Amino acid sequence: MKQALIVIDVQESFRKRPYWRGDELPAFLANVQSLIDLARTRGIPILQVFHQELTDDASDAFSRSSGLVRAMPELSLRADAVFHKHVHSAMFAETADGITLEAWLRHRGVEEVLVTGIRTEQCCETTTRHASDLGFGVRYVADATLTFPMQARSGREFSAAEIRERTELVLDGRFARIVTTADALA
Repeated sequence: MKQALIVIDVQESFRKRPYWRGDELPAFLANVQSLIDLARTRGIPILQVFHQELTDDASDAFSRSSGLVRAMPELSLRADAVFHKHVHSAMFAETADGITLEAWLRHRGVEEVLVTGIRTEQCCETTTRHASDLGFGVRYVADATLTFPMQARSGREFSAAEIRERTELVLDGRFARIVTTADALA
């Protein structure tokens, strides 16, 4: 089965968000880098997706004019294709030539995607559901996603670990096979 590794929103923009926490960043980046390196040695395409808002407001960390819609420098990544999106699902992302991620995958006969990136419960989970609904097999690499604590309307704070656990719960066996970095390409 032909696969592709999707690296979603691992970009500098997040460091400027008020919810940013870097305590889990080193382990996350090590896992993503491990997958990139392994995919490269196996000839699996590596696809880089950036979230970019449609505004030109330089104060918006996700606008092109902010200069922050770029890879985190700790990551060594030579993507086979680069896509930009302004919605949660990476499947809608487009190359500079206007080719969607979905079309790119189909044109190359990719049947299964490996999902990694930032934020676990937002763009990674949404992309997973969307890719599954489009008929792709999905391996959701849980320890190669990153998120941050969130507060519910009730006032309860959910830790990043709780959010990851919930995401794994709702995706596992329905939309994806949940895997770790160690067994993602096994």
